[in-house]
Amino acid sequence: MKTRYIALLRGINVGGKNVIPMKDLKALFEQCGFCDIETYIQSGNVMFSCGVSDSSKIRKKIEINLKKYSGADIPVVLLTAEQLSNVVANAPAWFGAEPEKYRYDVAFLDPEIDAGTLLPKIPLREGVDCAAAGNSVLYFSKMIEKATQSRLPKMISLPEYRLLTVRNRNTTLKMLELVHSKL
Repeated sequence: MKTRYIALLRGINVGGKNVIPMKDLKALFEQCGFCDIETYIQSGNVMFSCGVSDSSKIRKKIEINLKKYSGADIPVVLLTAEQLSNVVANAPAWFGAEPEKYRYDVAFLDPEIDAGTLLPKIPLREGVDCAAAGNSVLYFSKMIEKATQSRLPKMISLPEYRLLTVRNRNTTLKMLELVHSKL
């Protein structure tokens, strides 16, 4: 039985760095022996099926092939379709409630990072930013009108930042839709 996975690649096709055309990315995943491969937008979202159940082996295989292709260490956060479903289903009630007023993002964390431990380290501005810890994710909202006052960008100074990747709520929902279309 094959499991449906989502690989979230960190830092590809951003600002001209680690450029990987989607056709090449799809070919890299084919070389790994995966099937039913789909990419979504240029920011490194890949849905695929695989008969291997050890996610650490799958992730390592992907990271090795990415390094061979690009010469760069590209971190990968790997989730099953079920895990992504849980991320969406278990979001806080405020997450996505006022899209005209707030921007919503999900930070997907490397398995080494505990969301509950990381959350208190993230600077928030009261009345602008809101955050909550989930299972291997952090949920964020930022008031659009006061976006320049947000302290969330300061998160990049944390050592854990290199081990997470952020996707906006709309991208997260679209990936869930795509991954379930092949189940």
